[in-house]
Amino acid sequence: MESSNYKILLVDDESDILEFLSYNLKKEGFQVSTAENGLEAIEKAKKFHPHLIILDVMMPEMDGIETCEKIRSIPDFQDVLISFLTARGEDYSQIAGFEAGADDYINKPIKPKVFISRVNALLKRSGRISDDASNSSTRLITIGNISIDRERYLIIQNGKEFSLPRKEFELLLLLVSRPQKVFTRDEIYAAIWGEKIIVGDRTIDVHIRKLREKIGERFIQTIKGVGYKFVDVD
Repeated sequence: MESSNYKILLVDDESDILEFLSYNLKKEGFQVSTAENGLEAIEKAKKFHPHLIILDVMMPEMDGIETCEKIRSIPDFQDVLISFLTARGEDYSQIAGFEAGADDYINKPIKPKVFISRVNALLKRSGRISDDASNSSTRLITIGNISIDRERYLIIQNGKEFSLPRKEFELLLLLVSRPQKVFTRDEIYAAIWGEKIIVGDRTIDVHIRKLREKIGERFIQTIKGVGYKFVDVD
């Protein structure tokens, strides 16, 4: 997909930052819409249908964390990419962001070329999963009492359907693609986030914990100091 086909929603309460980032994105051929707070962002997202939303954390009306959670709760935006753009670099802030369903975290200040590179990397890697899973032509993957609908981004378990945020879905699909194989943390980072995307050390742990909460603790086994594997216990 060409840059001109990608829609990006920028959300920040500082108009000079919106203008600066918007200018650089448009110069690269992206379609850009802007919002100055979380409430406005949600309304803009419903009309604009962006592929990527870049959110500031500290905003009036509704902060970025709450905005991200609200957006993720809307069925149409389960698989939209969300990245935080903020001057806050503390670990707890990053963890809160990933807990809310973010895909990436970009710290201010950031140089235009670096910013565009991160945006391109996010968009290019957004659909990337393991070769085993992506090469499969099977729409429905079933293992034990869990079925994964790759086209609809849905999980069917014990007759009930539910959706997952994009990164959680891709992580589960990766692990399920080769049951019993131990995926190292480096392999997971490369497959789900891409080698060029820098994320916090606890990113995988947060996503694994959220997956366990939704599908059950027993399916994903931790191999201490190495990584994780999917175990068919049924």
